Amino acid sequence: MTAERADADTVEALVGYDGRLLLIRGTDGWGLPSGTPQPAETAEATAARVVYELTGYLVDGAQPLEPQEGAVPTVVCQLLSESPSEGGRLPSDRIRWIPYEETAEAALSTVVRDYLEGHAPT
Repeated sequence: MTAERADADTVEALVGYDGRLLLIRGTDGWGLPSGTPQPAETAEATAARVVYELTGYLVDGAQPLEPQEGAVPTVVCQLLSESPSEGGRLPSDRIRWIPYEETAEAALSTVVRDYLEGHAPT
């Protein structure tokens, strides 16, 4: 885990499990869980906290993706609980797991799409 502080306004969490991607429905459609870092919080810690607060799933913010200019920082997270706790703010109809190959209509950055392409099950 890097000790660098997340200095962007928003951090996205890429949570994959068994060839599926965790998405949440926001005002602009389906996308990755995202949120604002707290003071002195790393991008990895922000990603883990936001996923738990929104969905109730426990994750470990494991690996930041290579940043692209102008793109939202994204952290690959490892799922630690297969079932969400009652702690998530979003109702279940705003949370879904979708196979990597069915993410065409989700609002995902190029760096996320490149990651998914390289990690899609064959």
